[in-house]
Amino acid sequence: MTYSIIGRDPANGELGIAVQSKFPGVGSIVVHASAGAGAIATQAFANPDHGQRGLELLERGASAEETLAILLRGDDRREERQLAVMAEQGRACAHTGAHVDAWDGWSGAAIGEDAVASGNTLAGEAVVTRMLEAFEAAPGALASRLLCALAAGRDAGGELRGQQSAALLVVKPGGGYGGRDGRHVDVSIYDHVQPIDELARCYELHRLSYFPSNEDDLVPIDEAIARELKAVLAASGFRPLPPGAIWDEACIAAMARFMGVENYDNRIRDDARIDLEVLADIRRRRAQR
Repeated sequence: MTYSIIGRDPANGELGIAVQSKFPGVGSIVVHASAGAGAIATQAFANPDHGQRGLELLERGASAEETLAILLRGDDRREERQLAVMAEQGRACAHTGAHVDAWDGWSGAAIGEDAVASGNTLAGEAVVTRMLEAFEAAPGALASRLLCALAAGRDAGGELRGQQSAALLVVKPGGGYGGRDGRHVDVSIYDHVQPIDELARCYELHRLSYFPSNEDDLVPIDEAIARELKAVLAASGFRPLPPGAIWDEACIAAMARFMGVENYDNRIRDDARIDLEVLADIRRRRAQR
């Protein structure tokens, strides 16, 4: 009772999975990926062990087809499983067991050049085909494209039981906090009335806290911005600050402390520039208050 999409961006080595289900905490069951190796979605009456074992096979150089065949060969409940596998290189593949096919609704997969969408107990085949189409048409980062695909699946009818949880995982070499574990994006919604919308909202929070600044988004702190930011700093208890529009080393240090408090860790500056995304978020928070 789940639908998911695995996708990749060959240009920057990213692999990812997005999933939604009428089951709490679906990400802990379905989502498996390893930077530089591949990604696996384990669905229906899932065996999450297939995720870890499959990643080990992919890391050793097995193709997606070989990995899927090995996993199913040793599984006496293979007809209750739904699996999708994508290697870092090569075409993806998928399996939907005969018992899953017999459930209410539609079950199956759609495979593209750089993505595979699969699901069970769905409103119809359009759920997976629209997901694939949305992924292929969407611009921007892989995570954003996966979210677009997930929303397209929901809008095409989703699964028959409705919505409850969702998750998004993107891996790449050098990804993750401090570039240490390869988990570039790892966001999970355990229980929510609109889990895909909440997943998208939390992804934006993740971007601000975990991603570094885009050089094109950095602008000098001019007099107007200096006055604005100093008002924010003063309201947050950062004093004393120089008067007027002066933006000196004391202001830079105060701004760095403020950004650490507000979880903009990876966008802290040691110069007189500000990230436009951070500035927009500060303004949004200030308006809400």
